[in-house]
Amino acid sequence: MENLQLQQGVYLAPTPAGAFYCSASPQEDPARHLLQSLISQRQSPVLDNASLEAWCGTSTEDATTLLYHMQRQSLVQGLSKPQICPEGPLEEVIPFLLPALSGDNKALLADDQGFYVASSGFPHESAEELAALSASLGLLHKRHQRLLNKNLGYQGNAWTLGDAAGNSQIGFWPLFVGTQRFSLVISGLPRFNQNAFSRLVWSLGIRYGDQPRNPSTQTD
Repeated sequence: MENLQLQQGVYLAPTPAGAFYCSASPQEDPARHLLQSLISQRQSPVLDNASLEAWCGTSTEDATTLLYHMQRQSLVQGLSKPQICPEGPLEEVIPFLLPALSGDNKALLADDQGFYVASSGFPHESAEELAALSASLGLLHKRHQRLLNKNLGYQGNAWTLGDAAGNSQIGFWPLFVGTQRFSLVISGLPRFNQNAFSRLVWSLGIRYGDQPRNPSTQTD
């Protein structure tokens, strides 16, 4: 698109929708590549042509066009001052972010081996079992991924246990960051449109986002 110019003095950051898009799939695309570049930095970077080219790996014109479409889709936002990623070990930072993501104020983050990294609201024994279940569901989805995502055309990788009205009682949502696959286990209705979700993905991105994704983890 012609005549697109960057606004000066703006700091670029993912929105909660952008953080969700960035982490919802291991598949690479230009928008996800840009978002991954943002969450691998400890502070919201200032937006300029040189930085945008580096994040996108394309010409200024193509990068600006991509950014324009991402802004129209509410995946990125311009800030008047930079945000700073939460400091400290994940085990200390993440428990404070989890309650805002759940309608029941109960959530946990587990790794792909079935161990929970952090939990809020669940008893220890239940958190351990839910983390193990999340790993089993991840393997189940991978086994049937071609049917679900390719043959039937269903989007997403999450699994939920629904009630009679179709509302989620508990859901298992994968988060792909770098080479890592995490599971976000949420009791009640998920609340992803929160700054806490952006900060959760950002905290994971600082530790794992600079690791290139292994092609073997991507869908066919």
